[in-house]
Amino acid sequence: MAGHLVPLDRGFSPSSGGAAPLLNSLFMSTVNMAAKTLVAVASGGSTPGERWKPSDHARYVLMLMVWFTVWVLRILMDCLPCPSLPSSSSLLLHDWPFQGPLALLDHAGSARITEPSPKALERALSQIFSLLNDIPASSRKYQFALSMVDKIVEENALVGSEALREVNRVALSSAFSRTCALLHSSLHVNRQRQESTAPWPFKLLQTLPLGSTIAMSLWSFCSCVGSFLSPQIGVGHIPRLSTDGVGEKEGVGDEVLAEKLAQELLWITEKMRACSAAEDAVVQWSFASGLASISITANRRVQGSIVKLSAILIREVASREIETCRQVKFRLLIQWLPLLCYASNGVAYPILSRTERREVERAIEEIIESLPDCDQEIILSNWLQDFTFCSSDWPNLQSSFDRWCHSTRKLIA
Repeated sequence: MAGHLVPLDRGFSPSSGGAAPLLNSLFMSTVNMAAKTLVAVASGGSTPGERWKPSDHARYVLMLMVWFTVWVLRILMDCLPCPSLPSSSSLLLHDWPFQGPLALLDHAGSARITEPSPKALERALSQIFSLLNDIPASSRKYQFALSMVDKIVEENALVGSEALREVNRVALSSAFSRTCALLHSSLHVNRQRQESTAPWPFKLLQTLPLGSTIAMSLWSFCSCVGSFLSPQIGVGHIPRLSTDGVGEKEGVGDEVLAEKLAQELLWITEKMRACSAAEDAVVQWSFASGLASISITANRRVQGSIVKLSAILIREVASREIETCRQVKFRLLIQWLPLLCYASNGVAYPILSRTERREVERAIEEIIESLPDCDQEIILSNWLQDFTFCSSDWPNLQSSFDRWCHSTRKLIA
């Protein structure tokens, strides 16, 4: 252990000539030796409570002699002029092998660590976002962490600094990606549990050709019928859930977790939109194919948050306030239009108001119109199939389909 000690004479440049430099070198060498002997006495020898061996006594006497020599040299240095040295306590703290983090601090490193850095604030904000995903919604610390994130993001935005805006963007984008992955994992667990406990007709349908599509349609129909019989439950703008009695029924905890993550994802999206970072959310959302597929059979409250999130991002793309490439637009619609068709929108409670639905329809039409004819054909034919099988009348893209047919006729004629 003593072999890892760093010499104490680095960084000192005493003036050449005279007895002072020699005395200075002797002093620092002796201090190094004293530190090594102290480590040897502390780490070696018998365990506490046992008698010392002769070798332990010898090491102890040697340590006392070396430290006595340090004291004598210190007196001589006070009497002779020599370059200024840091105190012996700071030297020992600097090179003491048991100091842990203190050993990482040197004169240059301490200045770098204490210097304000946007990366430090970014790491702190990302840490709180990560804790927000892990804290149960029933905990009183959940609202504490939520308010901390809200305060930091808003204060960063109010300062107006480009570096702080980048801190918000990176932290929010990372939180969006992490929450998407957690939501997908939670919904996947829920689907596996539902498939294991599903009635035999559903299991039989899935074994037939096109059985998965028929089973999904039947499942959606049963969800719509069941929603008439269930009480109205709204989706909050900020996550405020209760997990009382989670363990009473099998799978209730998984559903609550998925609902919590979906609402957090919606909240993060609106924060990204307020911080002019919606472009990152649009790109990530357009590539979330696994989440888009599994959310069709999710709990209707989870679907409600995801539909709202999709509507926000679709309107952001249509507003042309963010630069979006053709591939992102195409994937955004091809991935999430099926959910907009199959989600239980407005049966038990309104996910979107009538005005919001019409605005989203217009936004989808504008995005489709901005794409090439080949992309329009794929999107509209997939929409027509989903819209025909689902029980909902929204989104109705018939006008876009008619425009595409008219444009195609003109090209042929």
